[in-house]
Amino acid sequence: MGELKPHPHAHAFSGFHALEREGLVVASRRNMLKASLAGLCGLSLADVLRLRSMAAPAGSPAPSGKAVILLWMTGGPSQIDTWDPKPDRPYMNRGPFGVIPTKLPGVFICEHLPKMAAMLDRFTILRSVDARHSNHEPNMVFQTGHLDAAPRINPRGGMCPAIGSVVAKWHGSNQPSMPPYVVFQVSRTHVARGGDLGQQYDPFIANRAAKLPIYTNVGVATGRHTEGDFFRLAGGLSHDRLFDRRRLLQDLDRLRTRIDHSPAIEVMDRHTQAAMELLAGPRAARTFDLSREPAPIRERYGPHLWCQQALLARRLVEAGVAFVTLDLSYHPASGTWDNHGDNIPPYGGISKGLKPLLPLFDHLVTTLVTDLEERGLLDDVLVIAMGEFGRTPMMGTQGSTDGRNHWAVVMSMAMAGGGLRHGQVIGSTEADGGHIKERPVTPGDLAATIYRHMGVPLDATYTDGTGRPRFIVEQGRPIAELF
Repeated sequence: MGELKPHPHAHAFSGFHALEREGLVVASRRNMLKASLAGLCGLSLADVLRLRSMAAPAGSPAPSGKAVILLWMTGGPSQIDTWDPKPDRPYMNRGPFGVIPTKLPGVFICEHLPKMAAMLDRFTILRSVDARHSNHEPNMVFQTGHLDAAPRINPRGGMCPAIGSVVAKWHGSNQPSMPPYVVFQVSRTHVARGGDLGQQYDPFIANRAAKLPIYTNVGVATGRHTEGDFFRLAGGLSHDRLFDRRRLLQDLDRLRTRIDHSPAIEVMDRHTQAAMELLAGPRAARTFDLSREPAPIRERYGPHLWCQQALLARRLVEAGVAFVTLDLSYHPASGTWDNHGDNIPPYGGISKGLKPLLPLFDHLVTTLVTDLEERGLLDDVLVIAMGEFGRTPMMGTQGSTDGRNHWAVVMSMAMAGGGLRHGQVIGSTEADGGHIKERPVTPGDLAATIYRHMGVPLDATYTDGTGRPRFIVEQGRPIAELF
């Protein structure tokens, strides 16, 4: 009971959506100016910024410096083999990993997370997260906080706005020349978007904005890197020349405004300038340029793609981005953490699939938290690590003996930073790790917690596609133990 029907085996290799475009897509260097100034599909970046400003409710709080980094463990990590081990259970329940003590007396986690164990006083582990309504592809319920955000069973499920999109609307970026919501994604089905809030609140898809290592869909480094050419202008057009053209337009606008002194013209100018600053100005381009990071810091994070993206996430929130999501997956289908079995490619099971991911994740999350703390940013930046659901308490699924199937009854997740009360474990599961024993935490609770951290009013509403008002938080309240 509670087990989700597994996706067909072939599904792991289908639905790549390789030709789909999302967010602000630039097909070539030459098209960058078209995308930024003339617009894509009739909506330019200046239009997006203008619409955000017009849509912001009166009296909304000014940007506060608060931010969120979501480490999305795409596919659903096993709670028993990470943060809720059951070492005294039979092997087919407890799994192949041992446990280690942590900085918190009496608390044990998986042996392959030693760095996290040593600094668990800076984290909160939630072991009783209720994932009964969640699924993956698209991964919507926990990224929106809405229980009906399940496009597989609800035709309008995909229109529930992402938490990051809500933050973009009610909080905005912390610096005008930076986008409020940024995503590094492997597949559009892994990340929630603006939905009913409108495409102006979709995330900025940042994959082409930085030079990053390229991995195969089974996690093998190719030795190649992406071009990172999003901010590179067409041949012969320098940033100075582009701004010279902008200044010429401003001269023409000043002549026009002698005739028309409408405040709307001034607002238009302000948002056009903000669009120019984002796409051609130095701040965003510098932020995405990892070569500007001191070599010791780059070496501390390491060369792996996910670690480089974590370093970029820190640089982004430091520069003024309010919400960053890292899609921690190699594969564009159901996700690298979807460990059904060692005999089931491409993700493997617990021994060969999950085991190599854990030391990598352990290094990534602890390096990120430590770096934020050393820079004085940790009280402002909330770091969340989670996936869509947990895994079955008993190993053995789809003919394997060492994998775990989807299990939406309960999952575990981790949090750090944000000025919240950490160094604790919230909730617990039954002896086999398959059901919540005490203190359920819902997707709505998680959304409400993020909104309180970001200063977003919990009673805020938006109008859905049917014309009805909906609360941004439904069936949830902030997790009291954290405040």
